[in-house]
Amino acid sequence: MEGIVKEFPGVKALSDVNFQLFPGEVHALMGENGAGKSTLIKVLTGVYSIDGGTVTLEGNPIHVNSPLEAQELGISTVYQEVNLCTNLSVVENIFIGRQIMKKGRIDWKEMNRQADELLKRLNLNIDVTKLLSSYSVAMQQMIAIARALNVQAKVLILDEPTSSLDRDEVNQLFDVIRNLQKEGLAIVFVSHFLDQIYEISNRITVLRNGEWIGEYMTKDLPRLELVEKMIGKELNELTSISKGKGDEVQTEKRESFMEVENLSKTGNIQPFNLDIHEGEIVGLAGLLGSGRTELARLLFGADKPDTGEIKIKGVKKQLNSPKQAIANRIAFCSEDRKAEGIIPELTIRENMILAMQGTKGWFRFIPKKKQIEIADEYVELLNINPPNPEQLIKNLSGGNQQKVMLARWLITNPELLILDEPTRGIDIGAKTEIMKLMVSLSEKGMSILFVSSELDEVLRTCDKIAVLRDRKKVSEISNKDHKTQHDIMKEMAGGM
Repeated sequence: MEGIVKEFPGVKALSDVNFQLFPGEVHALMGENGAGKSTLIKVLTGVYSIDGGTVTLEGNPIHVNSPLEAQELGISTVYQEVNLCTNLSVVENIFIGRQIMKKGRIDWKEMNRQADELLKRLNLNIDVTKLLSSYSVAMQQMIAIARALNVQAKVLILDEPTSSLDRDEVNQLFDVIRNLQKEGLAIVFVSHFLDQIYEISNRITVLRNGEWIGEYMTKDLPRLELVEKMIGKELNELTSISKGKGDEVQTEKRESFMEVENLSKTGNIQPFNLDIHEGEIVGLAGLLGSGRTELARLLFGADKPDTGEIKIKGVKKQLNSPKQAIANRIAFCSEDRKAEGIIPELTIRENMILAMQGTKGWFRFIPKKKQIEIADEYVELLNINPPNPEQLIKNLSGGNQQKVMLARWLITNPELLILDEPTRGIDIGAKTEIMKLMVSLSEKGMSILFVSSELDEVLRTCDKIAVLRDRKKVSEISNKDHKTQHDIMKEMAGGM
């Protein structure tokens, strides 16, 4: 790809960008959210037409006009947010649009056999006739990769493929990637996990603000230098974030906002106790499937508990629905911003005011002028890019979409903000901004429940950490004694 240009109304998403890919290599595409990574991928796969530049495949000029045409050329993509049909079976998802026919009818036996073989390449042994919805998000991600491999691919693009996988599943995927390399497949790997980039990639291309910064051999590019190239400045901000270590105001002296006793839901999480004080950041740590999200959903009323009780400021409350939780000044940012967050066909402004409008009721409409004032304020506060509240939210990068979701709830002025993986799949600069905002809000008295797979983030920001294992709260750790990642992982692993 040479001199690639892509423009949207009021935004130049790509400006003179170059990218080259060789057979049998893993080439990492790096940059902050909004750098142009997803746009470049969508240009290559025919989702967007290019406004300038050329693309060649095996030395031949190509013009990709649709994703189907890209697949026919051997270019296959797995996106960060799984685009599968949960109401169909695994085998139907793998073969959708290219079913195997025999005598004018779908050959289910052959499709099941091939699907089984394909999944065994990923070391997966599952029932391919079951509905996709019966499997976890992590398993769905692996199935999406299997579907991509079912095409006779020359180029495989993996856009944040590990964001929903635990470490064992990442190792499993990397084994598959290495085998595909040996077969001569060219792989584009997009990730915000630096450890993974340095573990699996051969070369790195860096984009910033839609411009090409450079191409480097992974082994020759120090990590700090990579981060500096991505953000265009030295990154000292992350190290300055610190919460909960040596605070003058002791947690015990703060008023309790929420007290939870023996709350549980069968099949989701075993009975647990949890106290959240005013101005306190409480972290939830645990492996994928440990029950972190299930716990958070119970506190927001998204799921109804089977046992236990919740007190808010000492008064027993029933939180059997999100509406009841919102009425008690509780807000919740879901980890699945695509299915449970953004409304893609609405603007940034319209997405922002949804929760506030919901609390007022649909017959007390917020005037357009007031909406614009609110949107402008939070676009500036959260540094949302592009800074145009009338831009459709679907045109924003993942990190900027996440900021809009944060704004939606901050506008309601909550007393407890539940953040489920708010930094998943976003760049280090946006992570830093969100973490700084969390600390600032807690210092102003807001309580925060922070769910994150990144133990470093939890340790930097949280006053105390509840550790979960196998859908059970197993310990609670104060963070004022300079705890380490090893301390948390020891609890997560059962003290081994």
